[in-house]
Formats: sequence, C-alpha cells, structure tokens
Amino acid sequence: MTTPAPVTQWDTDFDVLDPEYVNDPFGIWDALRSTCPIAHTERRGSTWLPTRYQDVVDLAHDVERFSSTEISVIPFAGDAPDEPVLAYGLPPITADPPLHTWTRRLLLPWFSHRRVEGYEAMTRALCADLIDGFEAKGEADAARDYAQQIPVRVIAHILGVPASLSDTFTGWVRDVLEFADDPVRRVRGVEGLIGFFIEEVAKRKTDPGDDLLSDLLHSEFEGAPVEESLVLGIAALVLIAGVDTTWSAIGSSLWHLAAHPEDRRRLVSDPGAMPLAVEELLRAYSPVTMARVVTEDTEFNGCPMKAGDKVLMNFPAANRDPEAFEQADRIILDRELNRHVAFGSGIHRCAGSNLARMELQMAIEEWLRRIPEFHLADEAEVTWAGGQVRGPRQLPVVFP
Repeated sequence: MTTPAPVTQWDTDFDVLDPEYVNDPFGIWDALRSTCPIAHTERRGSTWLPTRYQDVVDLAHDVERFSSTEISVIPFAGDAPDEPVLAYGLPPITADPPLHTWTRRLLLPWFSHRRVEGYEAMTRALCADLIDGFEAKGEADAARDYAQQIPVRVIAHILGVPASLSDTFTGWVRDVLEFADDPVRRVRGVEGLIGFFIEEVAKRKTDPGDDLLSDLLHSEFEGAPVEESLVLGIAALVLIAGVDTTWSAIGSSLWHLAAHPEDRRRLVSDPGAMPLAVEELLRAYSPVTMARVVTEDTEFNGCPMKAGDKVLMNFPAANRDPEAFEQADRIILDRELNRHVAFGSGIHRCAGSNLARMELQMAIEEWLRRIPEFHLADEAEVTWAGGQVRGPRQLPVVFP
C-alpha cells in the first residue's frame, strides 16, 4: 500500500486522509469557503467536498439526485479478499425510500427519549467505574481509558450482546471506519462483525431476549418476517454507527475542556449550563462525514457532477460556517441559537441522536464531578483519526 502524495491544492485535489486535514481541518474549510466552497478531487474517484452549511443541508434533502446507497467516505480499494456484502447493506443509513422509511421505523422506538432515559443510570455508573480504574494514578488516556469504553458497552447492552467483547467490537469498528485505505483490515472488520451477528441471530431464533436484536428478528413488515439479511445489516449499523461516532464526540469534548480551562471551570461551577454546552461541543467538533452517490449527471451550484461521483456530506464544516453561526470558530458554551447538523439533516438524520446526547452529557458530567481539574499531558502526543469519523484516539491527560 503506497502513501498518497501530500495535498498542495485543496480546491482541486483534496484528501480527507491527509494528515493536515485530519489534525486541523478548520483552516482548510475556511479557505475553501471563500475561494471554492465545493472542492473536487480525483483521488479515489471523482469526489466533491461542500463546506457551506446551506449546500450541505440542500444536498442532504435531495435524495433523488444524491443517493445513500454508498455512504463510505473512502471507497474500498486495493488487492484483498472480496469484502463480505449484505444484500441490503446497512439499512436504514444505506437505503433510499421506501426501504429506508420502514427500517428506520423499526429502530426509532429503541432510541426514543423515554427509552434513552432508562439507560442513564447504567451509563453514569459505567462512567464512574471507569474513573475508579485510573483516578488514583493522576493520569489517564481520556480517549482509550474512558471515551472509547462508554458507547461500546451501552450499545452492547441495547443489542443484548456480551459487554465482555467490547475490545473486540472496538477493533472491528475501527477496522471498518478508520482503515478504509487498508483493504485487509477492512475485510477483517466486516467479516468479524457479520460473522458475530450471524451467530447471535441464530441464538435469538430459539432463545429471544429483551433486546434490540431479538426485537428485529421477531418483527414483521407487511405481514412477513423481516429478512435475516436486513436484521444483520441493521444490527451491524447500530454497532458501527453507535460506537465510533459517540466516543469521538466524547473524546473531542474532553480534549477541548483539557485545553480550555475557562470552559472547564464554567461547567464545574454551573452544571446547569451542561445541556447547551453539549450542543455547542457537538457543533464545534462534529465527528461524522458521510457520503452520497450522484444518481445522474447534474449540476449543483455550478458544479458539473457526473453519475457515480461521490459527494461528501461535510457536516463538520457546515457547523463551522460563519454564514450559519455567529462567531462560528468560537466555542460559546451557552450558545442558544444552534441549529447544528452534527447528527445530519433530512431523512437520514441520526436515529440515535438522543442516545448520543445522553452518553456525551453523562460522560462529561461524571468526569468533571470526579476530576474537575485536568490538562493535556502533552499536546504533541494527542493523535486524531479522520476520514469517516474524526476524533482523538490518544488523549493523555494529567490531574491532581
């Protein structure tokens, strides 16, 4: 596998895996908005990158010209064994209507406000247990030891699968999302996920439980059982989408609070500010970029897009657009007018947004309750992952 050449012209040859983009994309977005708000590249195929809020929202709502059947920001490439394929992909996120519509309805009850409230005590206790493991040491990797441990265990509980496999699940999800340029790792992750859920589905056929996987397996659509391939796809989606995205948001928030003591102390002294602060941290450090595939030759705001081109739904850049947010590059914890698109926009808006918000709030609250003073051990040691999901993967912090 060869290392791609560094980017020298962001408007015509961008690369979302370029280290400069992964580590600090904000200045790149600012420059593009003023010179070329929808950039283009031929790396990994013809791909477009919008950076303005309204463009991203308009694209998200145009499901006829911009399909969700191919959502991977980095396409599968290279010489490797064939990647396992589910007949329906990962619905509802990889589906267009009508399949999208009814598969999303299967999920929504499990992530309603009322259902999510039932997970709060478990999530808070989990956060406390994790802190017990490192508080006395005076140091921790806030990403590896904390942020990355929370969502995977909550999702395992919802799916009814063993939380003891959390590290295994984490490895598979990272293989799928973070190492798309490494075909061997990506295949390993996909095979691991699919193989695991095939076994779990077989168990639920004779021994169902009170969990999402059992519920899906025993659901019906138009009088017929939901196909097993659909159940596998939805279950894999819940694990993939519910793990890396949320731990990235938690990690980015802790990075911000470690680097900005005035904001950290504000939340410690005024816990009532937390709900608005969570929304602002989601806006400022939105982790997820999705892709759409152009269904027909078309023009979008002067850009001649061809059928088969990809458009990257750059929700993180949209949330930093000064035309949509006053002082967009400032983190204002009590920002009240905050129509961010961290969870997407349109029919594919994240079905698990209630859960993600809850996990983020519980994680920050418990950390600040136990560790109100902390700072980065060494900014140079912080590492970030990028591409589909951006967030810190190594975040060493120290505290009294």
